[in-house]
Amino acid sequence: MAQDISLYQQFNGRYDYTAIGNTMNTEENGLGTSCSILTSSSANFNLESDQTIVAAYLYWAGSGLGDLDISLNGIAISAERSFEDSLDPNRVFFAAFADVTSIISTQGNTEYTVSDFDLNSVISTYCPTGTNFGGWAITIIYEDLSLPLNQLNVYDGLQSVPTFLNINLDNLNVLDNENAKIGFVAWEGDSGISVNEQLTINGSVISNFPLNPANNAFNGTNSFTGASNLYNMDIDVYNIQNNINIGDTSATIQLTSGQDFVMINNIITVLNSQLPDATLTTEDYIVNCGNNTIELNYTVYNNNSTATLPANTPIAFYYNDILLGQSETQNIIAINGSESNSVLLTLPDDIDSSVTVVAIVDDDGTMNGIITETNEDNNITTFNVDLLLIPEITTLPLLIGCNEGFETSSYNLYDAFLGIDYEESDLSFFTTLEDLEANMLPILIPSDYTNSFNPETIYARMDSPPCYEIFQFNLTTENCPPYIPQGFSPNNDTHNDWFNIQGLYDIFTEHELQIYNRYGDLIFEGNNSKPWFGKINRGLNNIGSIVPVGTYYYILNLNDSNFQPMMGWVYVNY
Repeated sequence: MAQDISLYQQFNGRYDYTAIGNTMNTEENGLGTSCSILTSSSANFNLESDQTIVAAYLYWAGSGLGDLDISLNGIAISAERSFEDSLDPNRVFFAAFADVTSIISTQGNTEYTVSDFDLNSVISTYCPTGTNFGGWAITIIYEDLSLPLNQLNVYDGLQSVPTFLNINLDNLNVLDNENAKIGFVAWEGDSGISVNEQLTINGSVISNFPLNPANNAFNGTNSFTGASNLYNMDIDVYNIQNNINIGDTSATIQLTSGQDFVMINNIITVLNSQLPDATLTTEDYIVNCGNNTIELNYTVYNNNSTATLPANTPIAFYYNDILLGQSETQNIIAINGSESNSVLLTLPDDIDSSVTVVAIVDDDGTMNGIITETNEDNNITTFNVDLLLIPEITTLPLLIGCNEGFETSSYNLYDAFLGIDYEESDLSFFTTLEDLEANMLPILIPSDYTNSFNPETIYARMDSPPCYEIFQFNLTTENCPPYIPQGFSPNNDTHNDWFNIQGLYDIFTEHELQIYNRYGDLIFEGNNSKPWFGKINRGLNNIGSIVPVGTYYYILNLNDSNFQPMMGWVYVNY
């Protein structure tokens, strides 16, 4: 039923700790003289004026399944976490945890009383085997600016002996082992039982004689106060300067006991360590419509550290384990400092509109770090990106214009959107899709546009937040029936001086024009390069002369399979 001891919290800075607590037993269990247990007990707490409380953790434990609701100086406390262990099905034990930082910080140096801690309903069944106990301890982490830069790790769980217990403490970093120490909160140790009881770290026996002799480490004492009447609980601390080496990243704790049942609930290590701790957050990002490139804003922090973070610390960005891009810090980042920057990342084509990107600080692009940190497990962050995908291009019906010469015509491009609801200010037109996507070189006067090709494709961009829609349509030029006037006056006054058949010249370029007088004589033949200015160019007489006032008849053969020859009259006057 035990829960393995593991890292709960890490503090990096000028930190150390102390601990207070007390037992609920009136005497050491197993003596057989009393089976009573208290419901409250007290302990005094005192810090120096230049020491500032950073965190305070309350642990309490006892026989049975537990009282998880107690009081601290009259303030109701409920367990935030709980632990269990057992010797056998009939001897079950509990431990509980609550963060009481706010209470200790507010009340400061004073006496602390745990009350409403009642195990009376279960305690009698444990007395015959000497396993009846209850107690509490508060671990207080504080900052003292006169201290060296330390790494303080809080481990907890609930593991027990007899006969052998092995605990591996990871996430250590030892820069200097001077004044290195390790502390324990343990339950149910007996001062009168010392059969093969031995505590070692990295294979070396540790002790604190006379309070904690080498053969009886857990014997109801508090190393911080020198008290030896914490019946069946221990608040112990040991100097391990000679038991841990510079560069160590883990330590092995071993506890053996031939008879005494001991449960380890809390372990704290304090080691001199000067290392940075790089973490990364993504702030926001910018994407453009129809573009897989992300502009990502991020911040690198050096919090919970004991040294500056070097410049050029690498950062890598991944999608589905594919390296998207890399960056690096630009400057040295101070302890508790940060640096913000941005990076452009291009996602692969043909991906979903919503993707998850992984960002890793202290990553050289191969998922390997180059900086030793206080915590190597907090370099990764993920963030979701929603791309702005463009809908498929919508094709609109073509616009047909009359040929105004050389297969060109004038168009009102807005006519392509008849029947579609839109604001004219939201619509712009382009001659290429590339210009549309870049939103550059729009057609300046869409209401009067002359085509450059026949046919010509026009692209339209309609704003539709957060993105836009794309339309396309063709412009087609066709020959329309020419308009033939019924008169003209070739008098060189620059007004109506020739037989101006509109929609004919440079449109029906192969046309043939014949003019006859009232007697049926052919007096003029013209074509695309030879319009009629009222002069005669056929017949035996009067070639080059201006025709007299009168009515003349024409035959216009457009030489276009879509049109029949046209016949009619025209009146010439001066």
